[in-house]
Amino acid sequence: MSDKKPTGKGPKSTKIIPIWWIYVVIGGLILSFQFFEMFNSPSKISSDEGYEYVENGDIRKVVIIKEGDYAYCEAFIFDSLMTKPPHNQKLKNGGYYQFDILDTGDSKEQMKELAKNRPDNGDNFTIIEKNKQPSMWDGILSYILFFGLIIGIWMFMMKRMGGGSGGPGGQIFNIGKSKAKLFEKDTNVDVSFKDVAGLEEAKEEVMEIVDFLKTPKKYTALGAKIPKGALLVGPPGTGKTLIAKAVAGEAKVPFFSLSGSDFVEMFVGVGASRVRDLFKQAKEKAPCIIFIDEIDAIGRARGKNPAQQSNDERENTLNQMLTEMDGFGSNSGVIVMAATNRADILDKALLRPGRFDRQIYVDMPDLNERKAIFGVHLKPIKTDDTVEVDFLAGQTPGFSGADIANICNEAALFAAREDKSSVSKDDFLAAIDRVIGGLEKKNKIIKPQEKKTIAFHEAGHATVGWMMEHAAPLIKVTIVPRGKSLGAAWYLPEERQITTKEQMFHEMCATLGGRAAEEIIFGEISTGALSDLEKVTKQAQSIVTIYGLNDKIGNISYYDSSGQSEYSFGKPYSEATAQIIDQEISKIIEEAYVKAKEVLSENKEKLTLLAEALLEKEVIFKEDLEIIFGRRPGSKEVEEAEVVNTESDDSKESELENPSETVTTEKTENKTPSDVSTEGESKNSID
Repeated sequence: MSDKKPTGKGPKSTKIIPIWWIYVVIGGLILSFQFFEMFNSPSKISSDEGYEYVENGDIRKVVIIKEGDYAYCEAFIFDSLMTKPPHNQKLKNGGYYQFDILDTGDSKEQMKELAKNRPDNGDNFTIIEKNKQPSMWDGILSYILFFGLIIGIWMFMMKRMGGGSGGPGGQIFNIGKSKAKLFEKDTNVDVSFKDVAGLEEAKEEVMEIVDFLKTPKKYTALGAKIPKGALLVGPPGTGKTLIAKAVAGEAKVPFFSLSGSDFVEMFVGVGASRVRDLFKQAKEKAPCIIFIDEIDAIGRARGKNPAQQSNDERENTLNQMLTEMDGFGSNSGVIVMAATNRADILDKALLRPGRFDRQIYVDMPDLNERKAIFGVHLKPIKTDDTVEVDFLAGQTPGFSGADIANICNEAALFAAREDKSSVSKDDFLAAIDRVIGGLEKKNKIIKPQEKKTIAFHEAGHATVGWMMEHAAPLIKVTIVPRGKSLGAAWYLPEERQITTKEQMFHEMCATLGGRAAEEIIFGEISTGALSDLEKVTKQAQSIVTIYGLNDKIGNISYYDSSGQSEYSFGKPYSEATAQIIDQEISKIIEEAYVKAKEVLSENKEKLTLLAEALLEKEVIFKEDLEIIFGRRPGSKEVEEAEVVNTESDDSKESELENPSETVTTEKTENKTPSDVSTEGESKNSID
């Protein structure tokens, strides 16, 4: 699949000016105004300096100016002294100094007396008096011009900011406009249905919608109407948004894309306004498609959460969405696609036919679908001959398409880290371990006694899991710390659609095998079984309260598929029933623990051999367990071998009875873990 991201443009492409530019311009104007005043003002000195320059003969003329009660002097120096110190450093503009005086009469007499001490006896010195009437317009006019310029620039900026619909700078005048990206025919969207692997049923549903838009007469001739909406539902990473991208690339009609959170804003009424603007733009470009990703941001059921009763802004947005999708007004030619992981919390009115006519469930890929997904993601990766798609698909039960893409990328990174020319099978196995268990920590400091406890704990898991018929087949066991775990037993769950009570019980026994081994070998238990206890507790709870597999509780399920029970503080059963449930859960877990200890006691020597092998090698595989325990009870290899033996005996009997007819049998070969059909748990089990 191409790594290029689809690019789209908004309904309007007016260039937006960020708001911080306004502050930059205003600050620059203020500074320039201050610098202008500074460079155009005369050089100010103290009155003592002025009298000193008069006495020294530097001043040729003094103009005494009186403005009401305020008086000051303008002292002009000789032209020949302007370029000499100290005047060449002090003078700014006009060739004169300005200094304040208290009384014009006293100052005039004082300067006449000082001039008599000059070298020229005051012959080249002149004193002039002026009375100046203060005018208020001198300062007001400059401020009017300055602030008028600021207001004009501000209005220009605001007008430019109001020209677009969304973007940086916080659109003050367009805050109620839609933020949807528009993809049209000339927009380059590189994703097509060929890039969507493994989702055949979902692709058929959406491809029909695309075909309806391309050739509507094919359907309208039979009286069919175009679907108004399609809701993509499924776990994270299964390809819902990818399908929407493929629709944008294939439909060749205007495609509006946005997220449910784009309607959410702190201002009241903005969400509903954006919904109206979105559908207004869509109607203008009909036929077209609107895609809303994570629609649960605005589609949550109304009035279900007591904590949010005071804030109905989201509900107003949802009400407007319901009206636009199937209200009183006409909305022909606009198809709404949406995606969510939480369809259980969506409002019922949003899910009804006429709004979302189709609900397309995008589930985790099965074995064949994982093969197709690996085929897509392996195209850009340079692999060697050891990489087999069938093997990789078999090693990743319960993985989503996003997980598989991550594994392929991690494998390439592993190979590049070791300077390999191609990616090998071992790199993919290391990537799978990395994605599931986390980073390997070989340098973590573990005491010898703790390491021995971990080895027997993991050996206990492996032993019980190997001896229990319906437990998930084991792949490998390791005591190398990885992520938050100190050790791990890796399983390959079978791909099955239903699970029996016995199968769940065997899995619980295997999970409790680690703690049981600690008690049998060391006579005490540790805190290392935390994740095991959490897992078996949830399994026991599901047996009793969800699947109705407990004899005492009976065929009753307290599971709420609508998801509304999370808002209620009460329980759907009485206190007496709650006590029975607690007792039955504890009883099931203790029975599994007793069974695990029984299996380990019967195979204590083999358990010890396995733990010693773990301490020596740190990682052991299925083949090592076969050497210690023999073939796994109930495994396919054993069953097929028994079938072959039975057929061989039958063929011998038939040969005796009918010598002319012979039955040939082929010898079964040992299967690798990749041959085992896998599914079941969401991911490989890790302690």
